[in-house]
Amino acid sequence: MSIQYKGGSRYVCNSLLNHQGKTLCQHLPADPIDAQVVAAFFAAIAPAEVEAWRRALNARQQTDEALDRAEEQQVERLRYQALLAERQYNRVDPDNRLIAAELERRWERALRELRQAEEALTTRRATKSKSAMLTPEEQNEFLALGPHLPELWQRPDVSRADKKQLLRTLLDKVVLHRITRDRIAVRIVWCGGEISELEVEPRVHALHALTRGTEMQARILELARQGFDDAEIANTLTQEGHRSPRRNYVPVRTVQIVRQRHRVLQDGVTTRARHIAGWLPVTAMAKRLGVSSSWIKRRIRSGTIDIQRDPWDKRFLFPDTEASIVALRELKTGARDHLVFDPRANK
Repeated sequence: MSIQYKGGSRYVCNSLLNHQGKTLCQHLPADPIDAQVVAAFFAAIAPAEVEAWRRALNARQQTDEALDRAEEQQVERLRYQALLAERQYNRVDPDNRLIAAELERRWERALRELRQAEEALTTRRATKSKSAMLTPEEQNEFLALGPHLPELWQRPDVSRADKKQLLRTLLDKVVLHRITRDRIAVRIVWCGGEISELEVEPRVHALHALTRGTEMQARILELARQGFDDAEIANTLTQEGHRSPRRNYVPVRTVQIVRQRHRVLQDGVTTRARHIAGWLPVTAMAKRLGVSSSWIKRRIRSGTIDIQRDPWDKRFLFPDTEASIVALRELKTGARDHLVFDPRANK
């Protein structure tokens, strides 16, 4: 994929477009992807990680050296067998054609096995050379530089080219794939063959472009009708893994927009809240007590205040009596630990 900076940095797969005139394959926002990759790079060069990596590298080098010695011994054995087969062939009487033909086949087979072993050894050594990551000097420099690298990364005199060169000391390649409009799979292939799997959630243009957008809207309306305020709903949805189109969390404003679009008011009423003589909703009762609406709602959710929604009005309604006020004030001061209200009892 190539990089484009016009109109914001993005990665573009345009090979089919340029060579065959077909449509653009995919284009991905570069900034959130780069941020994830750089964060993974910083984590990889933490002192503890580098020390663990160095121990693993030393163990791997010892294994490679043992394998190298074993393969060298195998090549020497096959070379000796090929030489022996050649001598046997040269000593046979040419007039004895059957024996000569059999010895020639043995010699050719020995040469073929020798050639295959030599090629395998050469290929493995070349691969090992390419996968070598850092020299001992570079390892020590990383250990010293690691804690300060995030700070140095932000300095204006560190160019984009310098950053790319530094990343390439540990990164072999990064593979990108847009799973859905709001999810990008990122596979980091480190030098040496290790792989890290990440996922980036880029910005999208609207709520319906989110994979869980419809689910989130339904959840907002459900909680709003249960009497939760916007801040509580936003916090609950964020904890449940939802986000807004342009944030990695759910802002209060997003909740307000969805709620108002569906004409669900703050107390869960789909029409204008109406006053019912003899009864007080949560907000009115909170004002009487001098507490927030959330104070009452939290105790309703925990069961400290046992009250059911009015079946006709769909709100929590408290009797507008002095006894109700006194009972709630006692709950506030700790004189009581549980209250029971039934809005339907006196209707």
